[in-house]
Amino acid sequence: MTGRAHPIIDSELGSLAERIKQFAREAGFDLCGVASVREFGELEAFPGWIAKGHHGEMRYMEARDETGNLKRAALGRVAPWARSVIVGAINYNTAQPYSTQTQDVSRGWISRYAWSREDYHDAVMRRLRKVEAELRQLPSRTDSSQRGTGNWPLATDHSLQTRAYVDTGPLIERVFAKHAGVGWIGKNTCVINQQLGSWLFLGVILTSLELTPDITAPDRCGTCTRCIAACPTQAILAPGELDARLCISYLTIEKRGEIPEDLRAGMGRHVFGCDICQDVCPWNRKAPPTQAAEFQPRAGLVNPALDFLAEMKSEEFRELFRGSPVRRAKLSGLRRNAVIAMGNSGDKKFLPTLNRLAEDPDPSVADHAKWALCQLE
Repeated sequence: MTGRAHPIIDSELGSLAERIKQFAREAGFDLCGVASVREFGELEAFPGWIAKGHHGEMRYMEARDETGNLKRAALGRVAPWARSVIVGAINYNTAQPYSTQTQDVSRGWISRYAWSREDYHDAVMRRLRKVEAELRQLPSRTDSSQRGTGNWPLATDHSLQTRAYVDTGPLIERVFAKHAGVGWIGKNTCVINQQLGSWLFLGVILTSLELTPDITAPDRCGTCTRCIAACPTQAILAPGELDARLCISYLTIEKRGEIPEDLRAGMGRHVFGCDICQDVCPWNRKAPPTQAAEFQPRAGLVNPALDFLAEMKSEEFRELFRGSPVRRAKLSGLRRNAVIAMGNSGDKKFLPTLNRLAEDPDPSVADHAKWALCQLE
């Protein structure tokens, strides 16, 4: 692959960067690109975003280095040894209806990425480790005349450094994905690829190798604002600017305790995550389904029954969501979300269940059940 990143194809690879992309294809990545470690312009907005509190209760985003600077704002300060970022992406779309196509008010919505048989963190990291292992077998730069060419002699250098991350690194993955040519950053802040759409899991490898970078992906959103208009809670304040505190994904996954009352109606029947801004994106109309077996949906996770979720016991929660990202919301949060969805359903068959839940030992569930009763009554 040269220039803009695209689905990796079989070819005789010449440069070191091309060989690495071949390893990524063999490991199971659908896309791969390389970005330099630089202070890209998109990172300049991050400190201001944090200062406004738009990250809500996600305190890990506030992580700072010893000088007090935000780690995610400048990778070069946190990992001064890193010269390149290898970005891999895997398609997780499945041949199932979108949330905007479901009509059964008695059922809730779990975000597409959480349907899988394996937590995506583990699935992506396993692939990154394979690429990392191949990197260890490659030569590192021993000839300064080859700096930046990616064509280096085959020699072992144990000083090679690498670090693999899936959502946990001191960097904003989508920025490096853009500059690695994997896809542009949409107005909803998701990475969008022209062929695969936005249903992408990202994984990165920081390396001390100075690889030839790919061409930055051009923005192809144009004047389209469908994602902004479709957001029920108006979380997309401006193109590329998201207030997480208003985002349904944040509210149903990260937010603990009470959900602000003025946001509950906008949550609809979402119980874990939200796909609306991606469901309405024109680039996802023809997004192909994934070929990865572990990203096929588990039975019962596509449109689960709300009353089942609301009255779920801890043993059922552990069994059904073993190895699933849904565990991040915890049982209390999932049940809270389910009773809010009941209140938004308009279905009075839930009244007996909500009356019981209004006396639930979990105060969060009980309080939100009382709100839901008011909506239906």
